[in-house]
Amino acid sequence: MSTPLYQLKAEFFKTLGHPVRIRVLELLSERDHAVSEMLPEVGCEATHLSQQLAVLRRAGLVVSRREGAAVYYTLTSPNIAELLGVARGILSGVLAGQAELLADLQAAEPGGKRA
Repeated sequence: MSTPLYQLKAEFFKTLGHPVRIRVLELLSERDHAVSEMLPEVGCEATHLSQQLAVLRRAGLVVSRREGAAVYYTLTSPNIAELLGVARGILSGVLAGQAELLADLQAAEPGGKRA
């Protein structure tokens, strides 16, 4: 019996559910990066970055290649960058709605009455 698609999607989104992994994918959406280039951008220890890159490799989202002493990472699909852009758009809409709600709340008089 095969795994249902919704379950595979849930596992995929769990893989994306870490800030370091998201930041790595954002960086790789721009261009290939060496691990040493990513370290200052993600703000974590080298061992932690290595662990997160391993998770992304196992999930098939990135591939690595060695050039001399450096290890470079690449996205496996441009769809990953597109997905991050869609997520940014969704969040922008949500945050804009929250900003409007906050403005409405701040404009209201104490006690819940509107001015």
